[in-house]
Amino acid sequence: MSNRDILAIGTSAGGVDALRFLASELPGDLPASVLVVIHLSAQFESSLDAILTQAGPLPARFADDRMKLQRGQIYIAPPSSHMLADGDELRLGQGPRENHARPAIDPMFRSLALCCGPRAIGAVLTGALGDGASGLYTLHKHGGLTVVQDPNDAAHAGMPEAALTKFRPDHVASLAGMPALFQRLVGEPQGSAASSGKPSADLVYEVELAKGGNGSMSKMDEIGRRSLLACPDCHAVMW
Repeated sequence: MSNRDILAIGTSAGGVDALRFLASELPGDLPASVLVVIHLSAQFESSLDAILTQAGPLPARFADDRMKLQRGQIYIAPPSSHMLADGDELRLGQGPRENHARPAIDPMFRSLALCCGPRAIGAVLTGALGDGASGLYTLHKHGGLTVVQDPNDAAHAGMPEAALTKFRPDHVASLAGMPALFQRLVGEPQGSAASSGKPSADLVYEVELAKGGNGSMSKMDEIGRRSLLACPDCHAVMW
């Protein structure tokens, strides 16, 4: 049986240092592809691939649309595009921002849940606010292994805390403990197809929307409730 050959990492504030550390500690013969979504500042938008390549033995690159996944490689979501897994290749999407971000972490995790949950390991690291929590939960439900950085260990605890509030992941670990943990998890056999569960129509819709597919307000209403927004110039509310 094949091993879990996709390691997906989502991070935000404090994430460059965390990723640099992981890249320095993971082995060059890691039997998995590493997918990274990070909310990048302009300072790192064109250089994170070089930073991670120089940090350790794994080559890193910004992803292109329909790029084939290879083991022992780090793939970074490029600025302004969601990075989605589709079997053994990556897709870049121009769908709506999520959690005020594109790339966002939730779409990556959801795409893994849809295409290959039993093959995947998802991890949420340091970051503010809550991106990644919902997607990691979805991946967990569809057979993926899930890891959250200990909030007390994170440079910014918001994202790990949001994930832990959402559900109980398979592992909570310090950053220092993650290289050994990841090496152990990628060596484990893939989960069974039965462990992934049947994808819901909502999950399929959300992944297609992230790719840039057409959405509809009626379909969005099926997924969740609209929020009420105060109108500053009138005595009504706006949906």
